[in-house]
Amino acid sequence: MVDGNTDRSSVADDEQLIEYGIEDEPPLAEAIPLGLQHLLAMFLSTVALPLVIAGAIGLDGSETTFIVQMALLVAGVATIVQVYSIGPVGARLPIVMGTSAIFVAPLINIGGTYGVAAIFGAVIVAAPVEIVIGYFYEDLRRLFPPLVTGTVVMLVGLTLIPVAMEYSAGGVGSEDFGATYNLGLAGLVFLLAIGLNQYFDGFISISSILIAVVVGYLVAYPLGLLDLSGVADAAWIEAPVPLQFGVEFHPSAILIAAFAYVITSIETIGDIEGTTGTVDRRATPDEMSGGLVADGVMSMLAGVFNAFPNTSFSQNVGLIGFTGVASRFVVGICGVFLVLLGLVPKVAAVAAAMPNPVLGGAAVVLFGMIFSIGLRIVADRVALERRNLTIIAVSVVLGVGVETTPEMLGQLPEAVGVLVGSGLLVGGIAALVLNLVLPGDGGLDGEPAQTPTSN
Repeated sequence: MVDGNTDRSSVADDEQLIEYGIEDEPPLAEAIPLGLQHLLAMFLSTVALPLVIAGAIGLDGSETTFIVQMALLVAGVATIVQVYSIGPVGARLPIVMGTSAIFVAPLINIGGTYGVAAIFGAVIVAAPVEIVIGYFYEDLRRLFPPLVTGTVVMLVGLTLIPVAMEYSAGGVGSEDFGATYNLGLAGLVFLLAIGLNQYFDGFISISSILIAVVVGYLVAYPLGLLDLSGVADAAWIEAPVPLQFGVEFHPSAILIAAFAYVITSIETIGDIEGTTGTVDRRATPDEMSGGLVADGVMSMLAGVFNAFPNTSFSQNVGLIGFTGVASRFVVGICGVFLVLLGLVPKVAAVAAAMPNPVLGGAAVVLFGMIFSIGLRIVADRVALERRNLTIIAVSVVLGVGVETTPEMLGQLPEAVGVLVGSGLLVGGIAALVLNLVLPGDGGLDGEPAQTPTSN
């Protein structure tokens, strides 16, 4: 039995883990560098994912710079809305927003088939899916237990592996594809990111990928792989232009984006719980609903302003736990910095000039970590019995199969081909349907099924 003194001591220890609570406002002399730390922790992912999509669908240098600029701007606005809310939109929690990795492969599929305007049409029209989930998340979440969500997150990482490899080799279509210097530069970024992350602690570990990219960026210059001509041409200040690339609507593209919104909703639920968990409490229904609705609304806004869907950034949740600073005021400052950067095209041009091998080396780590996160969900919360292993195996094989062997679908009508050519959609639906129809509950209440024990 625990006595009263021990209990009070435990409470005191928990409080000491939090330097600033959610509603605390540190002095500006502390809050500004703490906000910059959040910016550095998420900056690379915020610019790398739009770069990957833009490169894969064939946008030119100026278009890519504009896409990155809008990604920064929308991420800043979305972060501020999550922190302070507008009516029911926003969790009023320290949540940093940015481009969602869940959408990378689906949007590349859509853009490759229908063009860039169809991407933004699908992003805008499908966004209400996440808004609806926000209002009814308690009823809908039970359909997506850890078996399904973990498998889908693993698929996100697996289906992006070819993209990371292609960038590491210099980019598809490049004359020096597979050149030794490309592979060497990508390898340098990869090894440096892993080394800094594993052999150092604190800020260096948290910012390991960003540091590795900066080093790779500098090394690329004497190799002749860094073209900064676009930086000189970019303006210092430029206002956002809505629907710069136009908008088109294709039912199959909208369905693919809608399913991706379902998956990113589950990711956001976990991040919101993780954020409130740092201050030792569960998220309230209003916080959960507001956070999901903000994801949907801000992603719709992103589509209008030529950016890709936004979601909460898990690495910043980890940063809150690591530093003990849960102040939403600090995260709001990070959002302001993002908005300011998004209004300066020269900053976006510097990011857009990132050589393909540098981006590829970082992408290997980033996309690999996505797979690892899915693997951890399955390992921690799913009973690895025959039924569940069958669901994982079938879903992964189908998803990776259609993603890496698109020629097998060449005889199908275009609208059908783009649907079944999405590994995330095919594998995800397989996991969802098999979990519903195979014998056993599969943890439909959101908890892992129990492994039978032998006598």
